[in-house]
Amino acid sequence: MEGDGAGAAAAEAREDRAEKMQKKEPEPEPAEYSDEDRARSDAIKADANAAFSASNFAKAIELYTEAIAVVPSAALHSNRAFCHIKTESMGSAILDADEAIKLDKRFAKAYYRKGTALFSMGKYKQAKKQFLNVCKLQPKNKDAAKKAKEVEKIIKELAFQAAIGVDDKSAFDELDPESITVEGSYDGPHLPTPLTAEAIEEMKEKFKDGKKLHRKYLVALLIRAKEVLTEKASMVDLSVPEGAHLTVCGDTHGQFFDLCNIFTLNGAPAADNPYLFNGDFVDRGSWSVEVLVTLLAYMVLDPTSCHLNRGNHETLNMNRVYGFTGEVAAKFTGNKTMGLFTEVFCALPLAHCIGGKVLVVHGGLFSKDGVKLQDLRTIDRFREPPDEGLMSEMLWSDPQRMNGRGPSKRGVGVAFGPDVAARFLDDNGLELLVRSHEVKDEGYEIEPGGRVVTVFSAPNYCDQFGNKGCYAVFDHTCKPKYNSFAHVPHPKVPPMAYASPMMTG
Repeated sequence: MEGDGAGAAAAEAREDRAEKMQKKEPEPEPAEYSDEDRARSDAIKADANAAFSASNFAKAIELYTEAIAVVPSAALHSNRAFCHIKTESMGSAILDADEAIKLDKRFAKAYYRKGTALFSMGKYKQAKKQFLNVCKLQPKNKDAAKKAKEVEKIIKELAFQAAIGVDDKSAFDELDPESITVEGSYDGPHLPTPLTAEAIEEMKEKFKDGKKLHRKYLVALLIRAKEVLTEKASMVDLSVPEGAHLTVCGDTHGQFFDLCNIFTLNGAPAADNPYLFNGDFVDRGSWSVEVLVTLLAYMVLDPTSCHLNRGNHETLNMNRVYGFTGEVAAKFTGNKTMGLFTEVFCALPLAHCIGGKVLVVHGGLFSKDGVKLQDLRTIDRFREPPDEGLMSEMLWSDPQRMNGRGPSKRGVGVAFGPDVAARFLDDNGLELLVRSHEVKDEGYEIEPGGRVVTVFSAPNYCDQFGNKGCYAVFDHTCKPKYNSFAHVPHPKVPPMAYASPMMTG
């Protein structure tokens, strides 16, 4: 993942130099396969295509892998790359696209898939090259030409920002919500100062009816939310007294109606019913604003009843690609509004530690041993995540089944094995790592080794995965109880309604 402005320009310049320095790989030797092998591979491919059509991307990846093992082809690698894109495994998508190109340099879809994956990672100059490659192979491909132009527009915007420099002025500077007028025709929710639980409940009902929050109330809420968050450490310590409990939720991704269902099933956040939401409140789902505003309102009402971790989607590049930036522009006037959200995201803590026994972090662990909890408490988090290091790995890493460490399927962070997790937990006197970041069929999964659990709270993710959601309830012993739940109906607004058109096709 690359940041904006000068940082992105410098990173992409390094990537250009690296590309030029790479030696050309020899052409692969053509392999001989029997008609029987080809027929078998084609049959498996048909099953993989059916799994893809049913949005069972994990099964499709498994089947494409099986077909590739029989008779590899550019089409199979390209199809598997598309599955990886659907599951946000962009590192794996790029590897598959590269394999497809090795097998057939004229296979246009492979360049297209690679361009899409690179774009989603913020590697705009490289993405543009791939879409231009498609245009060379298919001069009449209007979609690829359009996407090349769209990427070029972003590149120019970032270059302009780098040229004029970035000052330290906050989007909140000289912003007074009292100076913003609420029109007499406004029929959306009203948020008083100070907030009340009744006002939040009324706001949620108005949101369900499709009403939007006035910018006056949004600005006042974000000002207070940033103040509350700024006072916190990058890792927050929480206690669960005997007789009390704490509910931990994973990704909610703009699925507002499913968030409300969690509160129906488990009660709304309150002093005697506290929650910790583990990042990825926004993007993909088309009610990201409503999800985030609701959670921030509960936090402002009582900071002890609603705790928030940052996820990899509380970042500028992800918001630009997966919909939150577009949603904010559609629902609010004022060109600084997205900047307000971005500053709030940069103030979010990166981790919470429950009872000194359970670490809750969005993504996962680190590319090196020896990291201590004190290192996490003192991370400078008030920024966009860097390309590497502790902050980036906390947001992006994933567990793997085998011991040791491996490259991240996402192209950012690291894959860490059960032995890595056990060493980190033991070194820090911890029992369990709770993370989110990945869809799970039952809404949760206890990873190999039993000391890492993934909790994901967006059921039927993107209206197509068919998964359950889950929340985990911890008592004073810090032992979790997992509660899976199904999705609920929502108005007919599709997911990704506000996402970049670059992510279609």
